[in-house]
Amino acid sequence: MEHETHDHPTGHTGHTGPRDHAGHTAHGDHAGHEGHGGGAASWGMAVKATLHCLTGCAVGEVLGMIIGTALGWGNAPTMALAIVLAFFFGYSLTLWAVKRAGLTLKAAVGVALAADTLSITVMEIVDNAVLLVVPGAMDAHLSDALFWGALAFAFLVAFLVTTPVNKWMIGRGKGHAVVHRYHH
Repeated sequence: MEHETHDHPTGHTGHTGPRDHAGHTAHGDHAGHEGHGGGAASWGMAVKATLHCLTGCAVGEVLGMIIGTALGWGNAPTMALAIVLAFFFGYSLTLWAVKRAGLTLKAAVGVALAADTLSITVMEIVDNAVLLVVPGAMDAHLSDALFWGALAFAFLVAFLVTTPVNKWMIGRGKGHAVVHRYHH
């Protein structure tokens, strides 16, 4: 059976098929992986990176809002706790993934900081700004639909704003492009 020659965006030309990479058979098909080392990043890749970031941020932020609201804290300390926990859980997800790939704790922390700092920062600025402008959101209680609805809306807006940031970073070999180097 004869295979076509494929040109890959990473400069791998002349291969006779996506699985004909000596020593790289575990990687399989490289479709959708363009942009990890620089160049054009796909929207799909940016969406995946943003969803990864959003997961950690959402866990931390929801936990912080629940704790602050349940304890009757004011808006400022509740928001501060939510932001600290969003960064903690956002970094933790990446840290866990790259530690599994065999990095030392020090190296894994460096990768997590490089991969997630801008993404989490943008996400936190946007979603907290949205919560501040939604009437009544900061005064809503855990049992109020407004609490959960405003939080979901804030995460959606943050996702829409952060995805292009992640696309830009990945296209330059930064952000989650750094994490991808350690995936097996």
